[in-house]
Amino acid sequence: MASLNVGNLGEFLREQRRTAQLSLRQLADAAGVSNPYLSQIERGLRKPSAEILQQLAKALRISAETLYVQAGILDERQGLDGVEVQTAIRTDPSLNEKQKQVLLQIYESFRKENGLGSGADRTASGHENGRGPDSPESEADGGPHAT
Repeated sequence: MASLNVGNLGEFLREQRRTAQLSLRQLADAAGVSNPYLSQIERGLRKPSAEILQQLAKALRISAETLYVQAGILDERQGLDGVEVQTAIRTDPSLNEKQKQVLLQIYESFRKENGLGSGADRTASGHENGRGPDSPESEADGGPHAT
């Protein structure tokens, strides 16, 4: 396992928190960690566990893999197979949730078409894109509202 580079991780977390327009206290509450602990992580004084990174990623609505790479836990070549694009879409404040979901579905469909699909969009139901066989088509699938 690679050593943790907590200085860069802290800077990255601070930038993600600011992009999400969250205060230190708000992010700490959402991630279930203490305010002083999160402050220490951001200042590069503490090394968070993979579990804490996962909680922070969930609160920031970014992939845990992105934080693992920043922390040096995961090798960038292993962890960022399309993750950067997905993170950019998920954290773009100019898009609403529906738009983000449609863009993610389109992106994943192109990756699958090119043989790079991750299968990350499978849900517990086992259907692709979370839609069952009886689900209506979305705009992204060329459904009735497609332009």
